[in-house]
Amino acid sequence: MEVFEEPGLGGNVHEFTVSEISGAVKRVIEGEFGHVRVRGEISRVSRPASGHLYFDLKDDRSVLAAVSWKGQVQRMTVRPEEGMEVIAVGRLTTFPGQSKYQLIVEDIVPAGAGALMVMLEKRKAALAAEGLFDAARKKPVPFLPEVIGVVTSPSGAVIRDILHRLRDRFPRRVLIWPVAVQGEKCAPEVAAAIKGFNALPEDGPVPRPDLLIVARGGGSIEDLWGFNEEIVVRAAAASRIPLISAVGHETDTTLIDYAADKRAPTPTAAAEMAVPVRADLIAWTADQDARLGRAIRHRGEIRRQRLTDLSRALGRPEMLLAPARQQLDQWSSLLGPALRTAASRKRAMFSHSAALVRPSLLTRFIADERRALGDRARSLQAAFVRLARDADRDAKRQRQTLEALSGRLDAAPRARLAALSERLDALDRTRQTLGYTETLRRGFAVVRGESGLVTAKAEAEVETTLEIEFRDGRLRVMPAVPQKAGKSKPPRPDQGSLF
Repeated sequence: MEVFEEPGLGGNVHEFTVSEISGAVKRVIEGEFGHVRVRGEISRVSRPASGHLYFDLKDDRSVLAAVSWKGQVQRMTVRPEEGMEVIAVGRLTTFPGQSKYQLIVEDIVPAGAGALMVMLEKRKAALAAEGLFDAARKKPVPFLPEVIGVVTSPSGAVIRDILHRLRDRFPRRVLIWPVAVQGEKCAPEVAAAIKGFNALPEDGPVPRPDLLIVARGGGSIEDLWGFNEEIVVRAAAASRIPLISAVGHETDTTLIDYAADKRAPTPTAAAEMAVPVRADLIAWTADQDARLGRAIRHRGEIRRQRLTDLSRALGRPEMLLAPARQQLDQWSSLLGPALRTAASRKRAMFSHSAALVRPSLLTRFIADERRALGDRARSLQAAFVRLARDADRDAKRQRQTLEALSGRLDAAPRARLAALSERLDALDRTRQTLGYTETLRRGFAVVRGESGLVTAKAEAEVETTLEIEFRDGRLRVMPAVPQKAGKSKPPRPDQGSLF
């Protein structure tokens, strides 16, 4: 039996380095799978601070690692989320550092509309669980906002419809924040616009809106997807300014509709929700004014009739005074005899006392009174001396007090006058603020006729001359005379017209 010597294991086979094997595998995989579309379910999504995106694509048997670089992530129309079934477009490559292959994903599209709706319902449930859609946190829309902020595309028909409807109903000041309404830039720009309007100071050079409208025309679910993004929903829910959502047509529903304070079926309907009809307000005000006038007149008539009824129950003035007058006459007739009787009685008493008076009694009485008077004079002189000394001291003290009071008296009128002047200036500023002249500065006017203030078109038509007061002066005009049908004439150059 011959024995043959076997050569060494692999003695004639080329020896590859690890890097050579890895490079060869990389070239084969990238050459065969340079552009592929892979369908699978997303799992293990990782978003590090670098901005890159790492996740897995899996089916019921296998798992494929996937990565999308920062620039590719920013261009994606749909952001990958856990559990989504998608079609990933990209190329296969290897990662030699870990001896693995992976898919470099350039874009992701949902695997059909059904997947989009499943993802939408999942996101809706998560945001609703946070309370972002609760009715209790929704703010009331102002009845008549001064400034309206509109977040939409400036080149579409939506903004023209909104401006046209606002002009027809009640013209208001409108601020437009231009944004992309579809595509990858839609969600971040809309969220930034809502936050930007809320960040405006109330007294800044750009007025802060009282109401926001986020508007877009109709489209497919993919076209409206930017308004389903979480950053847009959170920005709408966090808005301190009341917000109306007007995205799509009446049958279209996006997540911003749930977070907004009010949802409009169309952009035109959003403008109708934003402001009332000016003509209806004017008619309502006139009707309320007429009702108030009727109520005041009716109330006055009731009070007047009540006063008349009560006055009938009062007695006549002459009848109230008759008993007192009669009693006065009776006492007047008794007064003369009573005075004569009293005088006779006093005269008899004086005659009896005069008979008892003697000169010696009078002399003694006068001497006693003279002595008493001398004693009192001496006491009075000593008292005068003491009083003079006390008066001198009191005079010095009172003079000092008087000088101090005089200084205060001189300063008091000036201080009082200054305080009254400041008060008068404050009242004058208040008068100017509350006066109708400040209303004229905001664009209003006062119409007067020969009979006084004119507040209705019917009153203006019967006036021969009207005077219109603006903020900088008055203008006299003559109303246009209505012409019969078929015989209209142009107004004379010197004849005004009413609008």
